[in-house]
Amino acid sequence: MTNNNPIGVFDSGIGGTSIWNEIHNLLPNEKTIYLADSKNAPYGQKTKEEIVALSKKNVDFLIEMGCKLIVVACNTATTNAIRELRADYDIPFIGIEPAIKPAANNSKTQVIGILATKGTLNSELFNKTAEMFQNTTIIEQVGHGLVQLIEDGQLNSPQMTELLESYLQPMIDANIDYLVLGCSHYPYLIPQIKKILPDHIQIIDSGEAVARQTQNILREKVGFSDLKESEPEFYVNSNPAVLESILDYKYPVIHKDF
Repeated sequence: MTNNNPIGVFDSGIGGTSIWNEIHNLLPNEKTIYLADSKNAPYGQKTKEEIVALSKKNVDFLIEMGCKLIVVACNTATTNAIRELRADYDIPFIGIEPAIKPAANNSKTQVIGILATKGTLNSELFNKTAEMFQNTTIIEQVGHGLVQLIEDGQLNSPQMTELLESYLQPMIDANIDYLVLGCSHYPYLIPQIKKILPDHIQIIDSGEAVARQTQNILREKVGFSDLKESEPEFYVNSNPAVLESILDYKYPVIHKDF
């Protein structure tokens, strides 16, 4: 089955490009449309009702663009809104949530850390998943301020280093051996996180797993593209400069109000 319609990817801002990268690398022939709702970032401090409404707005945009499948490249939107999206739209959705399972199953100390947004850690979906691992101590930390600094282009700022040290040191002291990144923005912080964490602590994010699931859904339900080349499209409803820089200026970014 061939289907040359695009894959839609949305996030509360630029962070979901970490997920987009994995999808694009695994499925280079697929056309992709990335939507950054940076005007409303971060989602992590919003109510469930606000997150659902914003997610539906993003989905409406991507459906208008003809998308055949939508990746919710935002932990907060997935954990708060994906059930409503699947109920209200007749299109496959792939979500992203913190990779607790591989961390808990592989932990030798039985202590793992989760760095995520308030919206993700407070969600019903996250708490149901966490309850499955009663024998593992899960150190939860809300990453207050991290998303906003990334969206403001302050990835390597002293403020970022200070925040990360304050969030990670208690986890190190608690003897974690896995750190789960529970926000799609956070993979961009891995180089700085590695400078703070001891070498034995493993870092896990969900990008590769989401790309593989996207491939599975294309194979089973939607159909692959047979395009030889396809230029991705990027849309943002705030200043395009930060998104352009995170993409290394390889692709044009279109400013659009939505």
